[in-house]
Amino acid sequence: MMSSVAVASQSVLVVCLCAEWCGVCRDYRSRFDEVKARFPGVEFLWIDVEDEADLLHPLDIDNFPTLLVGVGDEPRFLGPLTPQIETLDRLIRAQMQVEVMVKAPDALQVGLLARIRQAKGLSPSATGPLT
Repeated sequence: MMSSVAVASQSVLVVCLCAEWCGVCRDYRSRFDEVKARFPGVEFLWIDVEDEADLLHPLDIDNFPTLLVGVGDEPRFLGPLTPQIETLDRLIRAQMQVEVMVKAPDALQVGLLARIRQAKGLSPSATGPLT
């Protein structure tokens, strides 16, 4: 059984994992920024998988664009996404709902989310950046 309530006290982070050489990624950047404007309370990051390979290790990204969505310390989504505005918008709205489930989060994804938040100075709470 699941229950859903809107996220209020935890920060939402949307990370696009792409590569500069990828034409799909270059085309997707403006769409990603357009969706960013729809969610002023959400933190959006664009990470080049080659420039920041150490941050992403041991994760190997082969499909672009790949998105990571985290709410607080919990990764909610990690995977490739079709590069359309509506798809990203729906994904963010869906992941902003708290779903109480029995399944434990994947340790690799939890570690990745924590490393990105730490490297970029972002707090898992909605109160602001790390100090």
